[in-house]
Amino acid sequence: MLLTEWQSFDSAAVKCVTEASESGGGKSLYLTGVFVQGGKKNHNERVYPVFEIENAVKDINRRIEENGGVMGECDHPEGLTINLDCVSHVINKMWMDGNNGMGKLKMLDTPKGLIIKTLVESGIRLGVSSRGSGNVDHRGNVSDFEIITVDVVANPSAPDAYPKAIYEALQRKQGVRLVELAEAIAHDHKAQKHFHREVLNLINYLQ
Repeated sequence: MLLTEWQSFDSAAVKCVTEASESGGGKSLYLTGVFVQGGKKNHNERVYPVFEIENAVKDINRRIEENGGVMGECDHPEGLTINLDCVSHVINKMWMDGNNGMGKLKMLDTPKGLIIKTLVESGIRLGVSSRGSGNVDHRGNVSDFEIITVDVVANPSAPDAYPKAIYEALQRKQGVRLVELAEAIAHDHKAQKHFHREVLNLINYLQ
């Protein structure tokens, strides 16, 4: 069963930290905060037990370690498949903080990623939506929960989640190559394979 949950970025709480690049390159944008809330009924009338979130966080961290990151999309699709032409960011890590699954994601210089960067820099309020699978009983309790990814969305609904925007140094050469490959996707499906490879290369390069 597809499960989606929405968390909010509060534009009033957004903070930016700029680090100088030794190579004279640009900056990269990270969003960090609550990705999944546990132990209480949410707006979808679901309750995620804390141990379910803990297991899901362990699993996604395993995938992050194995693959160099987990890709996410700009806006929220209806299915579980990650569409390469909509990729905007990469989840670098997740961790537990009390009952909540926290996370940090890095915006990429893909067409969709640049859209989100522009909106954040303009002070637009955005949110995140965790996308996963699991079972829900008649009381709304979730079991067998797995986080597939976390997407950036326009219409958040959880008022107590306030991820922050953080700028850090970025090597521009890799970013430019990524944008070029992302543009090629619109004209050549074979470029998708190269795009995926370059995304992972960029993640590994910046870690």
